[in-house]
Amino acid sequence: MADENDIALGVETIAAANGGTCTYKRAYKEIPNHVILDASNTAPSLTRPGEPMWHQLVRNIKSHDSTPGNFIYAGRLVHVPRVGFRVP
Repeated sequence: MADENDIALGVETIAAANGGTCTYKRAYKEIPNHVILDASNTAPSLTRPGEPMWHQLVRNIKSHDSTPGNFIYAGRLVHVPRVGFRVP
């Protein structure tokens, strides 16, 4: 099962290959090309109909930004409000 750091690494990779920024829209489109997602990741969200569970992991990168090990906390990503993430 892919976890938040697997998703964050994918976001970082996508951002680095696209001028330094990974929008949420681009992340939702391209993460499956960079991260191995299992059935629990791709299962439908119980709280957000029509969305797979792994989309929450993308948003959790910002939600957990004060947690050691988080890519924002570690200085590997910067949150861009309402856009996505960028590499510093």
